[in-house]
Amino acid sequence: MVDGVSLYAVQKLLFQLNNDPDARKRFATERDAVLGEYTLTDEERRAFTDGDVGKLYVMGAHPLLLAPFAGRSGLKWPDYIAALQRARDAQAPKIQDKISRR
Repeated sequence: MVDGVSLYAVQKLLFQLNNDPDARKRFATERDAVLGEYTLTDEERRAFTDGDVGKLYVMGAHPLLLAPFAGRSGLKWPDYIAALQRARDAQAPKIQDKISRR
């Protein structure tokens, strides 16, 4: 998960894209400019650029904010759920490793 300030920016951007048609239009035509208006890490920018909802989810973005973004990015509901599950499952070994080192 990313730090709180960055996560706030991710979720704020998702909220804007979900609720503001003008923001969606700008994101479609001026993606880099829109991303530059938010305090995002390079990894977060890449995830938005690639439409990688699984990566955003693992970084801490709320699934209820991700769902509309995923849908508008062309991801069908079953594929959205599968992307979240794959991302979660990919994190499981890392989490288990951290736990076993304690």
